[in-house]
Amino acid sequence: MPALSPTMTAGNIGTWQKKAGDAIAPGDVLVEIETDKAQMDFEFQEDGVLAKILKDSGEKDVAVGNPIAVMIEEGGDVSAFESFSLDDAGGEKAPPKDAPKEEAAESSEPSDSGSKTSPDTLSKDEPKSAPPPEPQESESSGGRLETSLDREPKASPSAKALALERGVPIKKIKGTGPGGRITKQDIEKFKPESSAAPTGAAAGAPTYEDIPASSMRKTIANRLTQSVNQNPHYFVSGTLSVTKLLKLRQALNASADGKYKLSVNDFLIKASAVACKKIPAVNSSWREVDGQVVIRQHNTVDVSVAVATPIGLMTPIVRGVDSIGLEGISAQVKDLGKRARDGKLKPEEYQGGTFTISNMGMNAAVERFTAVINPPQAGILAVGTTKKVAIPSASEDGRVEWDDQIVVTGSFDHKVVDGAVGGEWIREFKKVVENPLEMML
Repeated sequence: MPALSPTMTAGNIGTWQKKAGDAIAPGDVLVEIETDKAQMDFEFQEDGVLAKILKDSGEKDVAVGNPIAVMIEEGGDVSAFESFSLDDAGGEKAPPKDAPKEEAAESSEPSDSGSKTSPDTLSKDEPKSAPPPEPQESESSGGRLETSLDREPKASPSAKALALERGVPIKKIKGTGPGGRITKQDIEKFKPESSAAPTGAAAGAPTYEDIPASSMRKTIANRLTQSVNQNPHYFVSGTLSVTKLLKLRQALNASADGKYKLSVNDFLIKASAVACKKIPAVNSSWREVDGQVVIRQHNTVDVSVAVATPIGLMTPIVRGVDSIGLEGISAQVKDLGKRARDGKLKPEEYQGGTFTISNMGMNAAVERFTAVINPPQAGILAVGTTKKVAIPSASEDGRVEWDDQIVVTGSFDHKVVDGAVGGEWIREFKKVVENPLEMML
């Protein structure tokens, strides 16, 4: 079982794209594997022949490093492996119950130890000489799963998002789209079955539903718990006027001739990069290198942008924000956001950020909130919605003017960023946002 993401400790076997006896060339998709982040294709990187499948489609929680298939060289005798078993390959280990303390975050830099998809994780044609370890019972129920494609109904991303928003049980819906695909209209037409008041024995029936946690949900839980427990958070809030920014945005969009459409978040992403360059301590991370603890200060600003998807929170990265313009930021955010919601991000597109922005400004009910740091980063900015606030006019006639304002809250890791430094970062961010032409310099 290959490790297809830094946080992956086990995976589920999806559909095998090759069968025993099939030849495989570099780049061929061997099998679909459900990781802690998404369902991904495992591409083999050597020539060979698939001699035996040791883990069938639907197997759950196969630990990274456990044998899943036998590969032999071209011209080898496939029939010799017809009765080859997992025990012959050295047995298997159960996946760890808890994520390791030093596992990389979804924003952490990828390992330098080599390819994640190395074929070394597959059993070769010679079984291991060591005796198989004692079998261990894993936490799973032991039942064989359906393939990950069959386990979840086919549904469009918009349908999944709407079902999640309305609490619609998507497995109870019969799709009307091509190939039985569930569409947004199917979700909108869904009507829950009416049930009479419970009587007799039915009165003691459960009034809740236990929903199994997905691999991604478990990873999010582990990472955020680790962040809160190991990173001493502190929070700094500030109120920003965005009246000038909104006027500049309107003017730029009006002159774009449809080439781009800038959002408020595009400006905030750029402003965060400007602030990080002026206060580089925030654009840093706490790390251990060769047994020595260091604070790594990054020379470029790679901003992770929080995106809500039907299966959980993702943070795709806009790289080199300090050196690109608003049009380039806007294009990247739209592309990465769409592919995040469709589950098509590559691991390198959500690993390696240096700072994060989480914006809930599209929800008019959210004035402010605090966010959990995305380790090993040292800071994250939470952005609330825009509000019109009456302020005294500069004239002496006693009139008031309406100002568009937002409240932002920075969460900082006190191991890396002292309180006064976090306050300086918020001040620089406020200065750029309230004088948005500085982003053009």
